[in-house]
Amino acid sequence: MYEPILQKDSNEPPAIRSAKPLAIGKGVIDQSTFTAIEADRLFDAVNHCETVAGQATLYRSITEPLRDESEILAKQEAVEELRSNPELAQKIESMVQAASEKEKGFFTLLYGTFIGMLGNPHHEHEHEGYGYTAYRTAVSFMLEMIFDADEMPDPRSGYLKQTIQKIRSFSETRCGQLMNGPVYKTERGMLTASEKEKRRLTPGFIFRPTLIKPLLILCFLLALSIFYHFAPLSPGFSVSVLPALLMFSFPLAIVYIPAIGTFDRDSCIYPLRDIYKQSNEVTETYEALGRLDELLSFVRFGKSFGPDAVFTEIIQSQHHSMVVSGVKSPILAQENKSYVPNSLELDQKRLTLITGPNSGGKTAICKTLAQVQLLTQIGCPIPADHIKASVADCIFYQVPEYNSLEEGEGRFGTELQRTKEIFLATSARSLVILDELSEGTTYEEKLATSETILDGFNRKNSSTLLITHNHALVDLLINKGIGQPRQVEFKDGDPTFRLIDGISRISHADRIARKIGFSKEDIDRYLNS
Repeated sequence: MYEPILQKDSNEPPAIRSAKPLAIGKGVIDQSTFTAIEADRLFDAVNHCETVAGQATLYRSITEPLRDESEILAKQEAVEELRSNPELAQKIESMVQAASEKEKGFFTLLYGTFIGMLGNPHHEHEHEGYGYTAYRTAVSFMLEMIFDADEMPDPRSGYLKQTIQKIRSFSETRCGQLMNGPVYKTERGMLTASEKEKRRLTPGFIFRPTLIKPLLILCFLLALSIFYHFAPLSPGFSVSVLPALLMFSFPLAIVYIPAIGTFDRDSCIYPLRDIYKQSNEVTETYEALGRLDELLSFVRFGKSFGPDAVFTEIIQSQHHSMVVSGVKSPILAQENKSYVPNSLELDQKRLTLITGPNSGGKTAICKTLAQVQLLTQIGCPIPADHIKASVADCIFYQVPEYNSLEEGEGRFGTELQRTKEIFLATSARSLVILDELSEGTTYEEKLATSETILDGFNRKNSSTLLITHNHALVDLLINKGIGQPRQVEFKDGDPTFRLIDGISRISHADRIARKIGFSKEDIDRYLNS
């Protein structure tokens, strides 16, 4: 269950990137994997939302991808309906756009402090005035959503129907009735019209979110008129008292503004704000807006790849499975139309061993696999020709963590501890990607330790990928019949960024050293110069 975007006990508006991945083994991805697969950049690539609600919803989805197959399929169906139903998509877009223009005013009411006409704001949440404008904007923000939702045609997909109905039903809630008005200020607090009707004997007055109180002003003018009309003694006295009355009325008018404004703010606006802030119905309606905006973002993200964006075909399997054809990086391929697609099958063999020199694209390909698995589990289209995959209970991506060395353990111990945590949390339904293993020890120990670890993952039956330069390790595992070898392709010394069958046994270390000017010949030249 997701944490709500609007936190009832918070004094700050919701932050877009406030959600955090769960601890290892508790959610689909943990913080280390989130960082390693560049999930923040993935969010930036997918994010086409217009509201804070939508962006916070999307970011929350990325930090906590779904594990329930039916929920994923429901979101896919909703996105597909928006892609195929321009009328419905346009009406939702119009509603979201209108909401985005008033969302800031909604936050101003919920989290602002109103300091009157002569106050000087000292921080961003302090505002001049008494809150009338913020109140009207916030109420309009909510009520216009209801109106727009009522005008929409009924969708087919259950996810869309449920989300739109959540907005529509807000008008029937107590907060919806308070916002729609009239609102009565009574000794029992703020009451709706129906509540006031049940308590007819309870004294109260209608709260109007404006300084101009017609009835109050009318009563004041009427009192002046009566006083003037019935002034004692002679007509001359009445004429002489008129300037005094006018002089008395001027300072009274000056006092009127802060007196009425302060009373309305403290006795009506703040109490109503607290009711709205603590309301589950307000929170749920705001969440519904975020979900609709997120779906529109998925539609726009898919359009950015043209026809090269498909939904993952969700398959049921006892172990994790993924078969991708023509898949591209959802981050890098968005701006690079010539990005080289790749294909890979993770279904028969449980262990995939990827070799090749640096700069060949091994890491980019593996990050792409992790990213598309994550996008699959939030219901988003994927840049690929075709993809079918099962739902992963966990996605793990291990990279060397040079800045978190455990005291006394060194690099080898630190990385081994991370590998152990992944291993213990992994099941047959997990996707595990390991970028090298057993660094920081001797070659012989690295070979033996890596073989043992990978054999263990293979026996766990998870989809496990290893990025490595160690072709001797790959030979050892292939000879045991527990892996499929893949390599990044090079032609004429240059990478094609394609993943092909086989084991890479070449090193481009000398080529790279020459390219940066640090080969044996370069070093000799530096020493002799």
